[in-house]
Amino acid sequence: MKPRSHPIHRPLTHSLLAVGAVSLALLSGCNTPPPAVKPPPPPAPQPAAKMPEPGVAPNGPTSLARNSKEYRKDAAGHLYGMHADRIYKGRMPPLLEAVGVLNVDIDQKGSVKAVNWMRAPKHVPHVMAEIERMVKASAPYPVPKHMSQVTYTDVWLWHKSGKFQLDTLTEGQD
Repeated sequence: MKPRSHPIHRPLTHSLLAVGAVSLALLSGCNTPPPAVKPPPPPAPQPAAKMPEPGVAPNGPTSLARNSKEYRKDAAGHLYGMHADRIYKGRMPPLLEAVGVLNVDIDQKGSVKAVNWMRAPKHVPHVMAEIERMVKASAPYPVPKHMSQVTYTDVWLWHKSGKFQLDTLTEGQD
């Protein structure tokens, strides 16, 4: 004889079967591969690095200085090279005709943009004028490769003979 199922158990059996079927359906969804993902489009081509215009390229020397203090040596050496016949040789005497501190603004091409006295030897205006003339005539200065512009500051030691030394490259003073 077969055991009879109780009428209350039939809906429970059907409910369990339904839950099992839904669970299987959900679990079978986990085994399906994810939809194919399209690779991102290739990056847009980058524009080529802009080369300096032919007329802008510097013709003179280049300074590798990274700040105005380092540039000072390059600019002083440049001035000495441009005015070698005006350099006072040896140690300067204790009494000088003039001592002045000059700022020279130099752009990315080595051009002089401005000349400003921090300490002007106003008692000898002819010396001030001569120093300014020499500074401007010495352009172009070494191009400051690592700076867009630079202010070159130096102390001018002026002898009564018209010869000079720069504090950056001085041989000292007695």
